[in-house]
Amino acid sequence: MTAGTELPPLEIPITRTLIVAGAIASRDYQDVHHDAELARHKGSPDVFMNILTTNGLVGRYVTDHFGPTAVLRRVAIRLGAPNYPGDTMVLTGRVEEVDADTATVRVTGANGIGRHVTGTVTVTVPPGGGAR
Repeated sequence: MTAGTELPPLEIPITRTLIVAGAIASRDYQDVHHDAELARHKGSPDVFMNILTTNGLVGRYVTDHFGPTAVLRRVAIRLGAPNYPGDTMVLTGRVEEVDADTATVRVTGANGIGRHVTGTVTVTVPPGGGAR
C-alpha cells in the first residue's frame, strides 16, 4: 500500500435486476427502487439504485483490490447523479493516505449523466495481505 496508488477502474453495468436485487437485499422497499411506473409518477424517469447498494459496490471495489484479508473500517459516501437501468457506472480510486496497515482510499463512481458517488473508504490489510 502506497499513497498515490491508483486502483484500476471497475465498470459495473447498471441493470434493472441489480437495482431491484440491491434494494431487496438491503430491505429498502421504497417503490422508486423497484416500480418504474411509480418512480415516473414521482418524477424520476425510471427506477434508480439505492445508497445501500452503492455503498456495497464501493466496498466491494476496495476489497477486491486489496484482497480477501482486507477489512473495511469506514465507508463514507455521498450520492450525486442517479444510477438508472441501462447505464454503466465506472468506479475509480486512489490511495490518499497510508498509516501502517491501514489505507484511506478516495473513490469516485461516474455514469453517463455525471458523478454518481464520491467518498472515502478506510481499509486495513493485515501483514501478508495486499493489493492484487
